[in-house]
Amino acid sequence: MSGNKKKTITKAEQLKQLQEEEEKRLREEEEARLKFEKEELERLEKQRIEKEKWQQLEKKDLERRPEELEELYSLEECFPEAEKLKQDSRSLSQWKRYIQCDGSPDPSVPQEMNTFISLWKEETNETFEIVIEKSKLVLQLIEKLKLMLLETAPRDLRDKNIIQYEGSISQLQELLHLKFNIATEILLRQASTLADLDTGNMEKIIQDENVTLYVWANLKKNPRYKSVRFSDTQTGFEIPRILATSDIALRLLHTHYDHVTPPQAAPAPSPQHTSAASELFKSETKSTTEAASQEAQEDSKPQERGSVFIQEGEIKVDEQVDSEVQMTSVKKESKATECELEMKLLSETVAAAQLNLIKNAPEKPEVSESKEVDLCQFTILGGVYHLDILELPPQCKPVKGWMMVEILKEGLQKFTYPPEITENFETENAFPPIEVTLQVQEKVAFFEEPMVARWDAKGKYWRTDGISDVYYTPEKKLISFNLETFGPVTLMQDTHINMPYQSWELQPLDVNKALLTVTTVFTEIQIQIKENLCMLASIKVKDKGPWSVLEGKWMTPIPFISALKETGLNIFPTAYSHFYVVINNKVPLVEMKAYRQMALLSSAIAFGWSKWNTLCDSTNVVFKVREHLTEEHTDIPNWALFMFSGDRARRLKINEESESFSEALGEETELHSTLYHMVKDFASKEAIEKVRSSSCQFIDSVCHMLLSTRVLSYS
Repeated sequence: MSGNKKKTITKAEQLKQLQEEEEKRLREEEEARLKFEKEELERLEKQRIEKEKWQQLEKKDLERRPEELEELYSLEECFPEAEKLKQDSRSLSQWKRYIQCDGSPDPSVPQEMNTFISLWKEETNETFEIVIEKSKLVLQLIEKLKLMLLETAPRDLRDKNIIQYEGSISQLQELLHLKFNIATEILLRQASTLADLDTGNMEKIIQDENVTLYVWANLKKNPRYKSVRFSDTQTGFEIPRILATSDIALRLLHTHYDHVTPPQAAPAPSPQHTSAASELFKSETKSTTEAASQEAQEDSKPQERGSVFIQEGEIKVDEQVDSEVQMTSVKKESKATECELEMKLLSETVAAAQLNLIKNAPEKPEVSESKEVDLCQFTILGGVYHLDILELPPQCKPVKGWMMVEILKEGLQKFTYPPEITENFETENAFPPIEVTLQVQEKVAFFEEPMVARWDAKGKYWRTDGISDVYYTPEKKLISFNLETFGPVTLMQDTHINMPYQSWELQPLDVNKALLTVTTVFTEIQIQIKENLCMLASIKVKDKGPWSVLEGKWMTPIPFISALKETGLNIFPTAYSHFYVVINNKVPLVEMKAYRQMALLSSAIAFGWSKWNTLCDSTNVVFKVREHLTEEHTDIPNWALFMFSGDRARRLKINEESESFSEALGEETELHSTLYHMVKDFASKEAIEKVRSSSCQFIDSVCHMLLSTRVLSYS
């Protein structure tokens, strides 16, 4: 019985056990404290070493910064050189236009433009075919004037030139539309002689690369003939009974361009920087020349040397020779200084213009009406469809072998539908909306259903009310809708449908050749850049669409960007785009410096999108970098990650697959003041030679495309 009993613990044993547990706890706490102190000391020591290392790297960077920046400025002289070449090219084009003598006016000369416009106004009785043929020259002149406004540097474009060019554009557009109206009237006077044998009505289609005219004249006034379909097309109208029984003509004039929308006022660049630089240039040149002349005059004065006297004749000869030599030397030095200052001014002007390209507007443009279309948010594609119901003019009548026609003094008149006074009509639905079916222009493509808008002639803006039952068939490129009142109509697409981008990459192909790839939600576009030209290399979409026309066609950057926008492929943000797209906003100056230096390296160094760019602050940009010598280069190294703040570049320790973002410096790397010197740390000799042999026009073109796409902010 006693063996089965539990052993009782005495009070002394309990006390001993508690004491042992307390000692154990104190020992563990001491060990933990010592461990923590050791780790803290190690951490502080590591921090100290890293801080010392960082301070050493910063010190080293600051010591060599003047040298690195001087070398960068030397490389960046390519930008003013490229601008100088553009100016020379414009001057040469102007001279070629002058000696061409082909009868076409020079759009930059107001006298020639005024003469051309006045002479064309005087020409009468021109048929539609003649006007269409003449319109080709008119449209060329308008395009040249627009390009002159876009391509000419702000410092070379005076206010009076801008007013002159914009005035000429407006006059040409108005006169061209007037000529189309007069030609339509002439055509409609002959409607009875051109009537279709089956329907008794006149139908006419006149087509050109820039204009398509559809005209239907209601000669029979058959109340059952309500469906108007132009032969061999799906284009047409469903008209109500009141129109089917009226003396009217329906005209659809599809201009593949937009001469209706007034030019949008873009945020003007501040002229303060340019004017200040100009004044600095003038004052420095003047002071330098004056100082040099004064020095020469002082040096040319006769001098007495000790007690040695020279004969008067010898003094005069020596004075004359010395004076001529010194003045020649001064002129050369003055000229060299003037050229140097001129290039400095041009460099500052170019940099200011580049910075202006990526500056965000401070305020969103106001839209006065709820139904008014915001033209900063939507873009017109495929031109304008001028829909008109016209009063049928008096018809030609044969009289004794002559054709007699009554010509109305007021010219072509529009038929008001619905009429302003509707008291005589009983039914409420006497004036229903007219169903319109339009053929979408082949040269444009919509990624989503187009938005239909009509022109408000009084308010001078596009609006979306008065349009219903829109139906789009992308396979047939047809769009139908109901329209309450006729007038100019257009199709629109969201300007930012391809923004923000999903990724981007700038890849060298060879010296002075590169490929810019931008991937969006709907497509992947590849732009090849060579010297001062750009080309659409490829585009990945379900349907090849209108872009096949642009593939393989080389253009300078500004016309190339315009051509892509006109087809519906817009990857070029405006100053207002940040109000409509969620962007990764960066400081404009940092962004501009990054694009300029990336362009300098683009003959041998590839750059690409990094997911970490969204996680760093607005004063830094992060992107992938690697050497890429040729298109067939197989041994391509892994991407490195660079962070750039505009005045300091570093290689990061993390890579694209890392779990979290860190600004820690990569192993065995240093800080540099420029991307060029950062790249030099790992690039091969061959790569640096390619970079240094790049042409100024190529670098400028790459920089322009990067500034226009803004891949660092809109990806």
